[in-house]
Amino acid sequence: MNILIIGGTRQIGYLLLHRLLEHGHRITILNRGMTPAELPDSVSRLMCDRTQPQQLRRALGNREFDAVVDTAMYKGPEAETIVDLLSGHIGHYVFISTGQVYLVREGISRPFRESDYAGPLTERPELMSYNYEEWMYGYDKRQAEDVFAHAWQEQSFPYTSLRLPMVNGRRDKFARLYGYILRMKDRGPILVPDTPNLPLRHIYIEDVVTAIETVITSGQGKGKAYNISQEETVSLDDFLGIVGEYLGIAPNIVRVERDLLEANGFLPDCSPFSDTWMSELDNALSKDELGMTYTPLRTYLKELVAHYEQFPLPAPVSYRRRNAERSLLIPKT
Repeated sequence: MNILIIGGTRQIGYLLLHRLLEHGHRITILNRGMTPAELPDSVSRLMCDRTQPQQLRRALGNREFDAVVDTAMYKGPEAETIVDLLSGHIGHYVFISTGQVYLVREGISRPFRESDYAGPLTERPELMSYNYEEWMYGYDKRQAEDVFAHAWQEQSFPYTSLRLPMVNGRRDKFARLYGYILRMKDRGPILVPDTPNLPLRHIYIEDVVTAIETVITSGQGKGKAYNISQEETVSLDDFLGIVGEYLGIAPNIVRVERDLLEANGFLPDCSPFSDTWMSELDNALSKDELGMTYTPLRTYLKELVAHYEQFPLPAPVSYRRRNAERSLLIPKT
């Protein structure tokens, strides 16, 4: 197959690119060229700012693709441009969406199902706040999904949306799992907000890539959206306990008033998996209709811990205030 990946140099797109090459597909990537990445010679590369319609039009020209996988689309107007430019030129378009499309919905309960999507939205948070930014992310992704759904109904634009929760993988640009590993290895406290203590239900990057490949090679799921999520729902304590087991270090979890952590600017850095904007998705539809199976949590955490032990990263930005985190619990004299 002749496949275009929009993105392709960070986490999902990068791993997908190499998986598809291994399976004999012809790959073109399109991005701004801002992220350094060594790409195989067989990969064609187009460069433009995809948020600028004229640049995108010039880059794509009259090219046709069997499938397009878009890992870097965020807003409704961008979706309108894609429909305009790609209609009649592709066999299948896969949109990487997010579980946050449910977190802006009013009156639904975890775990979220695809049937929960339609309905009224919660009130928009205060402008320029952290909650506003996260709310807008979910809202904008919904706007994009709605454009594609309308295009499917009106002109059979062949899209599929894959809604993802938190993705755990080696190339997470925020190094969220690795930040927890560093905190365990320095033997200091892992500061966790006392509320709301939501359960975790993430996804392994390899399973995301499998879902994408399944959709584009089978042609299934056109005109539909699917939740892609691991089987297990666990507490943060249990999740970190598994990581600690593979490190040989018991995590020192200390619960602190959320208001105090926020007042000191420690959230979400000190415990990103405690973020209230982490979704929890039901994956039954993907199993029933796409035949998806998911890597067990323990299996993929063991792989990731082993990888980080063998290939340690520079300390991420989220770890820079580690000394201040540790000092928070020292009594003032």
